[in-house]
Amino acid sequence: MHPVRKQRLILVLVLVVLSSAAVGFVAYAMRGNIDYFYAPKAFAAGEVPMEKRIRAGGCVVPGSVQRATDSLDVQFVITDGEAQLSVVFDKILPDLFAEGEAAVITGQLMPSGVLRADQVLAKHDETYTPPEVADTMVSHEGCSDGAKI
Repeated sequence: MHPVRKQRLILVLVLVVLSSAAVGFVAYAMRGNIDYFYAPKAFAAGEVPMEKRIRAGGCVVPGSVQRATDSLDVQFVITDGEAQLSVVFDKILPDLFAEGEAAVITGQLMPSGVLRADQVLAKHDETYTPPEVADTMVSHEGCSDGAKI
């Protein structure tokens, strides 16, 4: 093999190895920042890891929102039409958060089976539903007028 070709081959191989290592390091670093999405039926089936940061979504069950009188604590239930999940949140809820509307919650599942929320995202109008919620929902009365959300 000609020496110039050999140098080029070595250079290309080194670049491939270094770029593969860089991609591997980036993927490894991002592993801790990924929030996996689960529907309430996954919680009921026990498929959700405890005390890891996750996302859940569904329809806020009408009549389930309970607010504490002396703090910002709010407890409510979300459903995907098949199962329900209790959620506890201790911050200010979004203005558009309402019973019967879609919500996406980021937080940790506690051993008691309650999701302790760090963030609550609410549906922003009548036609929008977060894609991850829409993919897991079945038709449910009381949620967006019974429409599939």
